[in-house]
Amino acid sequence: MAWQSVPVPRLEGVSQEQFMQHLYPQRKPLVLEGIDLGACTSKWTVDYLSQVGGRKEVKIHVAAVAQMDFISKNFVYRTLPFDKLVQRAAEEKHEEFFISEDEKYYLRSLGEDPRKDVADIRKQFPLLEGDIKFPKFFKEEQFFSSVFRISSPGLQLWTHYDVMDNFLIQVTGKKRVVLFSPRDAQYLYLSGTKSEVLDIDNPDLTKYPLFSKARRYECSLKAGDVLFIPALWFHNVISEEFGVGVNIFWKHLPSECYDKTDTYGNKDPTAASRAAQILDRALKTLAELPEEYRDFYARRMVLHIQDKAYSKNLE
Repeated sequence: MAWQSVPVPRLEGVSQEQFMQHLYPQRKPLVLEGIDLGACTSKWTVDYLSQVGGRKEVKIHVAAVAQMDFISKNFVYRTLPFDKLVQRAAEEKHEEFFISEDEKYYLRSLGEDPRKDVADIRKQFPLLEGDIKFPKFFKEEQFFSSVFRISSPGLQLWTHYDVMDNFLIQVTGKKRVVLFSPRDAQYLYLSGTKSEVLDIDNPDLTKYPLFSKARRYECSLKAGDVLFIPALWFHNVISEEFGVGVNIFWKHLPSECYDKTDTYGNKDPTAASRAAQILDRALKTLAELPEEYRDFYARRMVLHIQDKAYSKNLE
């Protein structure tokens, strides 16, 4: 099925002032070109990363299929020395493998203790720190994490949203990214922060009929491109070739709005979590009514939420 997509705008040579004052407030995805990222885009070859990254053990996702699904967990977690991971991820076929000779690898770097520490490439991979420059398009105190990502060619990550703003820096390789607006959440068949629709290019519309109503925003990223993904925007990432990327997450809201136990940047703001708990209790209370009454008062509640909480200022 051929889907119509809205191209994500691309701008070259954007200054910090232009981004902060004019582009950032629009809260829409944007590809930035020509940003000074340091030497990483030319230096981070397979050989260089294998040599400089060293033999530090890293936890990785390994899948027998290209489309990874975090809901059904169609992958396994394994551990490899970093240099071995880089070498294997760059291969189409493997002589050494866990599941199959064409298995796919995905690294999402973690903090030293993932339960307490956020990922920061500068701490976990200090010898690579000097190669990369982070875009200075947010205040230093807003910084949350920098996540090192390595993907096998063809790997597709599940559609999900994050609760913090982020820059996806494509250091090497190519990616195709499909995004969906937060306002189309009702069409994405969510399970937590993730969409159940795995194959976004050929979805099962018998199972997911509303998915066709979701408007797609799409872009291709090449080495040196930086994609701004605003918080709450859903994104699905396909690695068209072996690639290395770094995500820079920062806090769009005041720090006290976020869950202090969140080291990944994907737990809903504390006020949203409290509201969801209250709603669950309200639904249990409604369940005490006969179906006809339950249906009537549930519809009234939905209308009340729409009237009081839906924004009239967003597209």
